[in-house]
Amino acid sequence: MLRFGIVGTGRIGDMHARLVAMQPDASVTWCFDVMEDNAAATAAAVGGRATTDVDALLAADDVDAVLIATPTNTHVEMILRSAEAGKPILCEKPIDVDIEKVEACRQALEKFAVPVQLGFNRRFDPSHAAVQAAVASGEVGALELLVITSRDPGPPPPRPILEACGGLFRDTTIHDMDMARFVMGEEPVEVFTMAANRVDPVFAELNDVDTAMIVMRAESGALCHINNSRRTNYGYDQRVEAFGAGGMVRSNNHRPTEMSRHGASGTATRDPLLYFFIERYRAAYEGEIRSFIDSVTARTPPRVTFEDGRRALILSDAALESYRTNKPVKVDYS
Repeated sequence: MLRFGIVGTGRIGDMHARLVAMQPDASVTWCFDVMEDNAAATAAAVGGRATTDVDALLAADDVDAVLIATPTNTHVEMILRSAEAGKPILCEKPIDVDIEKVEACRQALEKFAVPVQLGFNRRFDPSHAAVQAAVASGEVGALELLVITSRDPGPPPPRPILEACGGLFRDTTIHDMDMARFVMGEEPVEVFTMAANRVDPVFAELNDVDTAMIVMRAESGALCHINNSRRTNYGYDQRVEAFGAGGMVRSNNHRPTEMSRHGASGTATRDPLLYFFIERYRAAYEGEIRSFIDSVTARTPPRVTFEDGRRALILSDAALESYRTNKPVKVDYS
């Protein structure tokens, strides 16, 4: 039985805690949050102990691994404190929005022999993973084009969240950067971005963008196109399409049911798309937790590493630089 301490019990941390508690070989023993009510509510739901003292959680004998879901600007601190305590770590993305802090964290981790898995949950989505498997097997031939669509539903998050998140490229597109590396099976080496403010004035006020198109080229010559928007009026739009001489494979959007209706009010009408990322990626979140438990138990490397998080941020920074300079950017991973 792998016993978890949940560090951060907001919306994401609470969801993670409940998914951990559902696993037959895992439990949640401690829940930390600076908001006492949040920690208490999650702990009550999963049968753990609540605390506002992260040191108490990290020192507890009944915590075998740590899941970090605190705000992004605390991830590096929590990673290093957990590593010092000798706890295997599953940390939500990104490591940080500042690559210098990420590099410092990487160097500091070298003295600790603990595994760190990054929370790029979309790798574990069954549909996206099937696209990656089809590309890896050669089903579409040599990859020529990869198209990633990622558009958020609804109004923008509250302003304090936007001010702290690091902007579109480092907060949202970073998932797509990781997905590009995952599906392509090679590193993008050049990035070009065009972006705009088409959704809400708040993004421009924060010197951010809400709509973007990014084109990347890999060493093989394969191209990847990512399109992002902070708004859709039809649900959470998440698609990955891989194309080559042998054909095309695509992961489609999800709906509550696959039933279609035919009648006087419409032909082949279907349920709206799932609206929220927790609903759309529930299987993916459970898959990443399952993978983490299995790797810690078997003492094997995690399937998504700290280095994957570092490289996704490097690509996100390159996309931002390209937007600001209106020029293609060569990517340096060193």
